[in-house]
Amino acid sequence: MSFPIHGSLVTPAQARVDLSAIRHNVAILRGHAPDAEMMVAVKADAYGHGLVPCARAVLEAGASRLGTAYIQEALDLRAAGVTAPILSWIITPGEPLDDAVAASVELSAGTTWLVDDIAASARRAERTARVHLKIDTGISRGGATAQEWRALVERALAAQAEGTIEIVGLWSHFACADIPGHPSIGLQLTAFEEALAVAEKAGVSGPRVLRHIANSAATVTLPEAHYDMVRPGIAVYGLSPIPELGDFGLRPAMTLSARIAMVKRVPAGTGVSYGHLYTTDRETTLALVPLGYADGVLRGAANLAEVMVGGRRRTVAGRVCMDQFMIDVGDDQVSEGDEVVLFGPGTGGEATAQEWADSLGTITHEIVTRIGSRVPRVYR
Repeated sequence: MSFPIHGSLVTPAQARVDLSAIRHNVAILRGHAPDAEMMVAVKADAYGHGLVPCARAVLEAGASRLGTAYIQEALDLRAAGVTAPILSWIITPGEPLDDAVAASVELSAGTTWLVDDIAASARRAERTARVHLKIDTGISRGGATAQEWRALVERALAAQAEGTIEIVGLWSHFACADIPGHPSIGLQLTAFEEALAVAEKAGVSGPRVLRHIANSAATVTLPEAHYDMVRPGIAVYGLSPIPELGDFGLRPAMTLSARIAMVKRVPAGTGVSYGHLYTTDRETTLALVPLGYADGVLRGAANLAEVMVGGRRRTVAGRVCMDQFMIDVGDDQVSEGDEVVLFGPGTGGEATAQEWADSLGTITHEIVTRIGSRVPRVYR
């Protein structure tokens, strides 16, 4: 099958992103949490799918808010004309807080120094910064510990009293929501409830303060964790947050493909690629696929991951190189320019991102977010 050409775009490889699948997935997730607001995580270039197109798609589909890891991601969305509320949650000293406050980007704070820095930026901008206070309930990453929580809340309330910040959220993040029944889930919910009680007693309350802890896995399996808002990420892009429980009706949005660059006939005993990890056991045909680890194809895919070409699956033959890898197609008739599908929704018999993840001992998040900037995204 020849590689499809989208308009005038002809490239060695491309990632086709189905925005209708993303809209479908948002609808599925809304069905799991009908009474909660939805903030979709579009960090990491929307998990490799493209920041701005995906942000627009999820908002059109009914999400009310967006989440980014970094301030610059939020500012890029504002520069593209996205006006919906955006929360950014990883902030280091010296970042453009002034720009974020001026652009109405909501900010997470899990330390008192950050509350102070946000308040200072708000004074300079002569605006009130909207802040979500983060409690570490057991993942031991960002957020205040239980011992630090009261001081954080009091510092934020003092800034709120002077009008520099408004506390609009109280939040945390699960460590093991993707492991159903894990004992940490209940412990984290208890810790979150205790933190909410401390904040409420101190004076942080009201319908304008969103309580949120649910990621994709919690959105589909833990209704008791939905609170006022859920924050799905990987599920929005059609990849199951708990693969052993099925796909939850989600549709994978990305199809990664390339065009064969070269075909050659070789004898039995031919070593293929660096280190000769693969050697042909018969006379056969090799095909060169112009994607490599510089594009996000994991080097460890050698002799493990499967691709689709000519209606049949073939295993990556030998080491994945920086810009290319080889496949052994036997006696099949393939030609330069034929399409090779690395992964997709699986509806055409091709491997899925989940299968790639399983074969490489990783998670789908890594498979899709690693796809690099040399691979253009094509939307439909």
